[in-house]
Amino acid sequence: MKLDKFDIEILKVMQRDATVSMAELSQRVGLSHTPCWRRVKKMENEGIIRKKVTLLDAKKLNVGVSVFIYVTLKNHTGDSLTRFENAVEDVEEIVECHTTSGDKDYLLKVIIKSIEDYEHLLKSTLTNLPLVDHLSSTFALKQVKNTTELPL
Repeated sequence: MKLDKFDIEILKVMQRDATVSMAELSQRVGLSHTPCWRRVKKMENEGIIRKKVTLLDAKKLNVGVSVFIYVTLKNHTGDSLTRFENAVEDVEEIVECHTTSGDKDYLLKVIIKSIEDYEHLLKSTLTNLPLVDHLSSTFALKQVKNTTELPL
């Protein structure tokens, strides 16, 4: 789908506030209600707008420890990668999983309550993920920037 300036502006507004009403959205982007609604529906149908979510404050919910973990697997057959990726899906503390280039296979982001809880997760779950050869953990000390907005 080719996006024009109105589509881009709709996406920018919705990234900042997904609860904005269609009337407010159409006013902000300079379209009438119906054409704006059609554009939003088309972008939803095309999968450009995947879903609308509520963002939570991790610190206020006492889950403010972020850990980044590089993972190296024992082998790289198609089945082993799939087994690892499927297992990652079942660990709720893993909030992101990326395949990477270079000498590491994956980068995981874990959000957890405490270092002690991470140690338990590491020993009980992460080291037992399929075909894990090596894990290297780094704790985030301070979050300098946090945005959910894509640069459009």
